[in-house]
Amino acid sequence: MVNEDERNPGRPPLRKEDSFDVPDNHAERDEAQALCYTHYHERVLKREDSDYLIHNVRPLASRPVVNSDSGTAFNNEPDNLRDVDEDAGIMEEDRLVDSKKDVKNRLDEQITEELRMLYTNFQKCLELRDKYMKVSAQRVGDNPSDSDEWTIYPPPPVPSWPPPKPEDIGRVTDGPESIGSDFVREEVPIPGLCNLFFEMDDTGVYQVYATKEDLAQKKPVIQVPSPKDYFQDLDFVLSVISDGPTKSFAFRRLKYLESKWNMYILLNEYKELAEAKRVPHRDFYNIRKVDTHVHHSSCMNQKHLLRFIKAQMRRTPEDVVIYRDGKELTLEKVFQSLNLTAYDLNIDTLDMHAHKDSFHRFDKFNLKYNPIGESRLREIFMKTDNMIKGRYLAEITKEVISDLEQSKYQMAEYRISIYGRSEDEWDKLADWVVEHKLFSHNVRWLIQVPRLYNVYKATKSVKNFEDVIRNIFKPLFDVTRDPSSHPNLHIFLQRVIGFDSVDDESKAERRIYRKYPYPRVWNMPTNPPYSYYAYYMFANMTSLNAFRQKRRFNYERNPFPTFFQRGLNVSLSTDDPLQFHFTKEPLIEEYSVAAQIWKLSGADMCEISRNSVAQSGWENRIKKHWIGKKWYLPGIPGNDMAKTNVPNIRVAFRYETLREELNMLQNTRV
Repeated sequence: MVNEDERNPGRPPLRKEDSFDVPDNHAERDEAQALCYTHYHERVLKREDSDYLIHNVRPLASRPVVNSDSGTAFNNEPDNLRDVDEDAGIMEEDRLVDSKKDVKNRLDEQITEELRMLYTNFQKCLELRDKYMKVSAQRVGDNPSDSDEWTIYPPPPVPSWPPPKPEDIGRVTDGPESIGSDFVREEVPIPGLCNLFFEMDDTGVYQVYATKEDLAQKKPVIQVPSPKDYFQDLDFVLSVISDGPTKSFAFRRLKYLESKWNMYILLNEYKELAEAKRVPHRDFYNIRKVDTHVHHSSCMNQKHLLRFIKAQMRRTPEDVVIYRDGKELTLEKVFQSLNLTAYDLNIDTLDMHAHKDSFHRFDKFNLKYNPIGESRLREIFMKTDNMIKGRYLAEITKEVISDLEQSKYQMAEYRISIYGRSEDEWDKLADWVVEHKLFSHNVRWLIQVPRLYNVYKATKSVKNFEDVIRNIFKPLFDVTRDPSSHPNLHIFLQRVIGFDSVDDESKAERRIYRKYPYPRVWNMPTNPPYSYYAYYMFANMTSLNAFRQKRRFNYERNPFPTFFQRGLNVSLSTDDPLQFHFTKEPLIEEYSVAAQIWKLSGADMCEISRNSVAQSGWENRIKKHWIGKKWYLPGIPGNDMAKTNVPNIRVAFRYETLREELNMLQNTRV
């Protein structure tokens, strides 16, 4: 481990109160494992010695040896050893049976000890998952929006069957102009100030307090796990992941699950098909499916974007769209500076499709977001915060949403960025959504936070990592305490369903500090590691979720077929239709390609679609309408086949397999 002073010679040493220990238990764990394996090998040697002695004990009577474990085993001793006293032979046989039983018991004891250690570690990992899900209010039912009394505005469309009354129909999808027409800003109730308080503590985590006295005494309403506790738990999980016997055991269990799936399909494929045929109306095309991972700035396909750019050049060439080189430029002048006309543009000149050279190259992948390779066109057409206040992006977003509403059964969770460079980013984004009325029953929003502290530090946008945390979370705590201080942000957050931390996952991260500095003293130019980002995202979201809960506010090789066969809860998504897809229904395109490549059946695609709805952040009331009133229950009780078209026999198989695995982990006495 490199000393902090050696790596940062110009930096003063960290004080104890400015940093926290990041546990490194590898030495202790390796020593414990060494002792365990030494003990294990000693017992193996003793067992081998016993086996050797047993195999050299020869029964002295020519009669069958009856063993309750192995059945009847006939003696094949040479004839010249069969003339010994019969009683002696019986006595030796009894000793042989007792010796074999003793060896078997000792072998079972050794296997039990090893499995018990594995099961205990796996069980602790499950308990840690439950612990962090519970404290951060991420379980089903923790979110106030899961309540049936939760108000959704604008309201969702009424069911089409049985046919509704004309006065109950509500907004009818009629092109991009109809998107948001049922949203009236003045009709949205804005709650007032509450009597809770919040502030950021010395460790970089916002804490919520019920009273001023609690604030003075530092008694928050929820105990957020400390950085030390978090990293200790993370270290334990990583140690389980890297343990050799654990990996071998997991590999064998996963292969077993694949084999079990293959056997299930061989026995039940036709039963599933027959069960699906008995369900009226439903098939793959008219069950709900959610695109759970799609970046908003590339939610359209290339042809759509090209058509939109040409239309804007034709309709609004005099729009002042950008400020460059000390002067304002109209859309027409921007393209003149590029020596291009609307006639010259085509898919090839746009050059936004991901080719072979883009894969495993995050830098080239990001450059594909620039139309014609020009960052100025990206700023004009694909940004919310620009000189035209994101008007072009809002217009093309409405066109994409209109296509979703026309399809009726396709939904999307659009990922949109908050960078953490300034506190007003949230208000600008919320104003863009509200003022352009980007509200649809088919769309929810998910916030992605790029891990770009090093870039902001280099451009002097922030002084330290605490500034990034403050810029991301302070506006959220402000609007939760007093929604009237940021009314548009309050409205927007009703449609936000989660957070994500994004960056180039292929970059290797080295541990550069034995003790990590707290965010207020992380002012060096290096980017914090992913685990550091993850903790401060988790810790501040834990406080925020508790705060909002009290206020009753919400918020070429592919592992997919293997994961699906093993029973993991997986779904399909488009990610970047602009770079990967060709049709105006990219999600259906994704499913059709997957069905062709991996030979997915109708039941497979319906199960994947149901998974996508269950994974999504839509309100519980909506999920009940889409996939069943008791969708959250495990097994057949949670499956409404009339809505999901997933055969009950498939759901029963998945649940029984899961229970078998969980029961195995709880069985510490083999």
